[in-house]
Amino acid sequence: MPVHVTRPAGPEEVLAGPAVSAGLRRVERRLRSLSASSRLPSVSRAVTRITGAGGKRLRPALTLAAALALGGRIDRRTVTAAACVELVHAGSLVHDDLMDGAAERRGVRTLNAELGDARALVVGDFMLARAALTALSSLSRPVAETLAATVVELAEGQFQEAAELFDAGRTPESALCSVRRKTASLFRASCLVAHPDGRVLAEYGERFGTMFQILDDLLDLGSTAELLGKPAGNDLRQGVYTLPLLTAVRGDCADLRPFLGRRLTEDEIGTVLTRLRAGSMAEETIAHCRDLAADAVATLPGIADPEAAEALHRLPYACLDRAESLLVR
Repeated sequence: MPVHVTRPAGPEEVLAGPAVSAGLRRVERRLRSLSASSRLPSVSRAVTRITGAGGKRLRPALTLAAALALGGRIDRRTVTAAACVELVHAGSLVHDDLMDGAAERRGVRTLNAELGDARALVVGDFMLARAALTALSSLSRPVAETLAATVVELAEGQFQEAAELFDAGRTPESALCSVRRKTASLFRASCLVAHPDGRVLAEYGERFGTMFQILDDLLDLGSTAELLGKPAGNDLRQGVYTLPLLTAVRGDCADLRPFLGRRLTEDEIGTVLTRLRAGSMAEETIAHCRDLAADAVATLPGIADPEAAEALHRLPYACLDRAESLLVR
């Protein structure tokens, strides 16, 4: 008789309350409009292809939940802000794929594989610029400045990571700094743009975003292709030494240090992953992320809206539970 394992609720399910779900449907419509806004049909088609490829829409959902939490409504302003956040995220992924030389994302050919590097680059630039311009013309100068400053942080974080590829001397502190810039900054911005008082949720967004990326980095090392739906060990292949790896190498996996600083064969990658999974990497990283989750929740103000209160309190722990269910022990 087959055994049915109950999958923990993921972050997208925690944020799937009635008000946020209805808001996300409006965000999709606004995103389609922004994606098709170029005067060049070929650019509009490329952007629409990227934004229409799916995704969990976690960042815009966070914007909607944050708006509710701060006593606001999911109105046209909030919907536009959420769509701009997702456009920045999607544009940054185009640049990530380009830098990684990736041919696929979520089983779909990347824009650089489809159109070539040069055109993919300018499409990514268009998406980032369109988000900032829309915020300036349809929302407010502070929202536009927040998104522009976030793009600066994303670029700095990605540059820092690229500059430290295959760097055996990379420190956990440097890896964490990159995480805060390239990932946590956009989660923070998702909260900031939600409401004029969004700054009270900025720490929540940053700590949650930091935890989210660390868990993603952990799964690349501690899960399998079958569970993830994509190859494991990609960071090792690309020379990206993440916080879980660097912490493990400083601890009970010090014997893996000779594998750093060079490109590895597939057999060597398998050896490193097996050794990491036999050590304490997963337990130590999960413990660190639990602290981040608790810190994030502790920063939340009093929230009157019950849907938003439940979603924001549960969100970090849902990510933790989902990650733990995907780890190979």
